Amino acid sequence: MASTNQTPEQPDQLESINNRLTDLGRNIETNKKAMGIAMGAILVVACLTFAWLYLYKVPNDNKAMEAYNKVELSAMGNDSIAAAQYKKVADEYGSTAAGKLASLSAAQTLYNSGKYEEAAKYLKKFSSKDKVLDANAQILLGDCYVNLKKYDDALSAFKHAVDKGKGNPQIAPRALLKQAVVYDEQKKYGDALKCYETIKSDYPQFALGNGLSIDSYIEREKARL
Repeated sequence: MASTNQTPEQPDQLESINNRLTDLGRNIETNKKAMGIAMGAILVVACLTFAWLYLYKVPNDNKAMEAYNKVELSAMGNDSIAAAQYKKVADEYGSTAAGKLASLSAAQTLYNSGKYEEAAKYLKKFSSKDKVLDANAQILLGDCYVNLKKYDDALSAFKHAVDKGKGNPQIAPRALLKQAVVYDEQKKYGDALKCYETIKSDYPQFALGNGLSIDSYIEREKARL
């Protein structure tokens, strides 16, 4: 005789299982819809990015480079004309690589013309992943500030140049030398001495170009102190 202790599942248990299975099916369906929406959104973003890149950015970059090259070829030897044309390219295509190069070129020609404030303005628009180019731009910016007697701003620019050109045997010591000159102007002889000593220790092959040795500058600063 079968045991009366073994009873079939109660109806409420079966209903609970069915409900869980139904909920699971709904969750899967909901997740599928969500995934479909997400994939659709990704596809839309990808299409928009592709369109922006190939319908706007690339043509715009090409136009900027053409405009920059045109100035390079047509305005050689005339800083006033070159500055005006470089500024135009920089203002119109400032977000492109050629536009940034135009900002740097405009700054250089403006500096040559003694327009230091305006040169500094265009140097601030310039940026580059090339550390050497960026460091040289910072040195030029510092030179602008020196001529404007904004010595603290000049020191900041030269310090950036030292950081960007660290390890470069020409750029870093050149920026350090310019820092030292500004410190001398401010009568901060101790800071100038540190610059000269850094040049001697970190860049011993650097030539000052005036027939003097770095040691002579170090001794001068020590005497001033």
